[in-house]
Amino acid sequence: MSTTPAVMAIRGKRQLGEAGKVRILNAQHRCDRCGAQAYIRATLRTPSSTSAAVGQLYFCNHHGREHEAALRPQSTHWLDESRWINRKPTD
Repeated sequence: MSTTPAVMAIRGKRQLGEAGKVRILNAQHRCDRCGAQAYIRATLRTPSSTSAAVGQLYFCNHHGREHEAALRPQSTHWLDESRWINRKPTD
């Protein structure tokens, strides 16, 4: 049985946006600094490792931009979904 994008959104797994682009972060992901909805996820690594991910930090757009310069060089992945700000779930 296949799961449609609408069913996936209802189950809270992912939200489908324009042109089939899938949103990874949802309203349950909260900023680690202030508790607002997170739009940025930084996956970090240890200082002695170049590839092993050790944890994730979530940020609202404001705090993500504030800490980006310091955290991006230490990140294995920087997910920025700030383009979703002020969009309706059906957009």
